This record gives sequence, structure tokens and C-alpha cells, in this order.
Amino acid sequence: MPPSVTVIIAAYNAQDTLARAVRSALSEPETAEVIVVDDASGDATCAVAGHLAQADTRVRLMTSRANQGPAAARNRALDAATAEYVAILDSDDVFLPGRLARLLACDGADMVADNIAFVTAENLGGLPDDTWRGMVPTFRPLGTAAFVRGNLRTRGVARGELGFLKPVMSRAFLNRYHLRYDPALRLGEDYDLYVRMLLAGAVLKLTHYPGYAAVVRQTSLSAQHGAAELVQLHDRLASHLSTTGLSPDLVRAMQAHLDEVRRKRDHRLFLDLRRRQGARAAIRYLFGAVNRALPVAGQIARDKLGLSAMAGEAAPASGVRLLLPMDKQASALAR
Repeated sequence: MPPSVTVIIAAYNAQDTLARAVRSALSEPETAEVIVVDDASGDATCAVAGHLAQADTRVRLMTSRANQGPAAARNRALDAATAEYVAILDSDDVFLPGRLARLLACDGADMVADNIAFVTAENLGGLPDDTWRGMVPTFRPLGTAAFVRGNLRTRGVARGELGFLKPVMSRAFLNRYHLRYDPALRLGEDYDLYVRMLLAGAVLKLTHYPGYAAVVRQTSLSAQHGAAELVQLHDRLASHLSTTGLSPDLVRAMQAHLDEVRRKRDHRLFLDLRRRQGARAAIRYLFGAVNRALPVAGQIARDKLGLSAMAGEAAPASGVRLLLPMDKQASALAR
């Protein structure tokens, strides 16, 4: 039988975008089912999902009584999934045509990921862009250290993060190693799962061919994370370093990533203290530990220069921004 995919959508207050996301998944012949988990939305998200389920039997609706975050919602869907592979789709994003067929054509991988096109809702109808139409996808393996380094800041530019990737994942691999999203995380939950899959021996392959469109909007949940989320992520990254048998190269990459998150955590805690308790409390915190003040000052400077923007937030007002640069080899083949 041809490979099949369960598409998982954790939806919260997504009444305006959910139908578009679901339709993009249903348009893929490889989609066996779309599981929508309404995470206790306060709008008509549940009603929209119910109408979609009535119109197509491949759509399944699950509901939560209380908001638990995307990780917990996705775990519920993972436990209920029936297809050979699973793919995560955010409720305001879309699959580009032919995405699943391209990814499933890649052999010998437990995770297969493609490029992400960051675009505004107004420009979504213009995808796929002519700059990659007809391009021949080239898949290359990506090791754990290289994946971790792909989340580090690039000097002088807004950072790009491989943690944004939305790979098609082997459900058998996830179940074999009892891997699920960490429900305590509301920031970096994708990155954390991918790292734990790689540490368990998963093979990740990546193409620079764009197949996933992430719609940029200021009200997205990714733009609302605060100190608590950064504290949780920092602690989770620290736990990765406690894994036995890590290579020196991987330890260096993980430590560099942990240091970046620590600086962002300290910066956010400093700002929160200044807002809630005043400048004196914030300054006491700033000088309460060795090597805290200078990194926080550097983070403030990067914010003012616009160098701390998330990959999605750096999308242009018109056109598209790709998470990964165009694949030179594939571009040459396309020409």
C-alpha cells in the first residue's frame, strides 16, 4: 500500500484560518486523515472543525475542556493517529501542493523535512513562487550536531531556526521509543522533540525545496512567549546535555544553544522585573549573578537593531522569505 499520512492540527482561536489549513491537507492524496484538536478555543473554532468533519470523513475532531497548549493537543492526536506517518500543520499555515508526495519519495529516513516559506496572508495566493517552480528536490541527511547548530544566531542577521521545520515523521519510530511532545513546553516544543528523536537514532533528511507556507501575523502564539516559557525551554535544553554518549561536537553545539536561550531568559526576566517591581529590582537581578549584565545589555542592543526577530517575524511585507537558502544544486538542475 502507498504510504499514508495523519495530519495533526492543534487549533486555538483559529476560526478564521482553520478551514484553509484543513483544505490544504485534504488536497494531498497521501492524507489519510486530518485530526483537529480544538484546545478549548473561545471562538467558533470547534464549530468550524465540526462542519469540516461533516463534509469530509477524513477529518476527525477532538476537543479539550481546558487549554493545555499545542504540545499536549498534538500528543492526543498522536495517540489517536492511524497512518504510517504523521505531519504537523499549524492552524494558520498551509501545505503547498504536492508537498507530501515529494517528502514521502525520500527513502531511508525517519524524519523528512522541507523548506518553509514565510508569507503574509495577502501574499499566500502567489505561492508556489516562480523562483522554485520546477526545481528538483535534493534530500541530504542532517546530523544531530548540524541540526542543533542550525538554531544558533547567524552574526549580523535575523536568526533562522531549524526548529521551525515541520517534518513528516514515522509514527512507528515515535511509538517504538515512546516519544511525544513535552506538554510543559509552550516554546520550542518542536525542537525538543526533534532532538530527542535524533538522540534515539532517527535519520533526518532535508530538502531546501519549499513545501510548507507559514503565514506571518503579529497575533500568532509564537510572538507572545515570555519569561516562563523561556525558563521551561532552558531547563529542557539543559536536560539534553545530560544524555550519555554525546560527541564533543554535539556538546559544544548544545551548550552554545543553551547559552543563547539563557541570555534571552535573563533578558526577559530583567524586563519583567523592571515592569512589575521597578528599575531597582531589575538592576539587583542583573548583577545578582556572574556574567549576566553584559549579555543582557547585548540582547537589548540586538533588539533595538532588529537582530533578535524570529524567522517568521522577519518575513517581508510583500513577497516571501525562505527559512533556508535556495539549494544551489537543485537550482542548477532547474535551469
